[in-house]
Amino acid sequence: MSPKPVTLAAIAGAHGVAGEVRLKLFGEGVAALAQHKSFNDGALTLVKVREDGKGGAIARLAESTSRADAERLRGTALTVPRDALPPLAEGEFYHTDLLGLPVVTDAGDPVGTVLAIENFGATDIIEIAHDPAPEKGPKTFMVPMIPAALIGWDDKQLVISADFADN
Repeated sequence: MSPKPVTLAAIAGAHGVAGEVRLKLFGEGVAALAQHKSFNDGALTLVKVREDGKGGAIARLAESTSRADAERLRGTALTVPRDALPPLAEGEFYHTDLLGLPVVTDAGDPVGTVLAIENFGATDIIEIAHDPAPEKGPKTFMVPMIPAALIGWDDKQLVISADFADN
């Protein structure tokens, strides 16, 4: 099985009338995105990209020459193969490595699957979908990526402290 591609940005919508797109960035900013000219296995070609002054970017793609083209691309993730990226340092990860992983407690009890990874300013937070989903109450819960809560992970599962499991 080949590794999942890594998402660097997503098209948030059109910018102007000439086909430019607004991007939500997931990587290390515009400079890191600009290192790649081809996305989604060659389906999209980056012509130019610039910062938007709001934490995102504005890009021109060869395949988008009108506002209608740009609007059709809304929601498209811009991905690159993992081998197109630099090696990870100790403790670093790509979100794609964790998304969809089964989650168990350090006692071995299954609690759900990784739904998303968010960062609201202090630290990364893992959103976990209960499995099975309860009939009433929240369908997800969040766990901070701190040593007391996150025991570890590998390519098969993510392990959290039972103290942080929302059962």
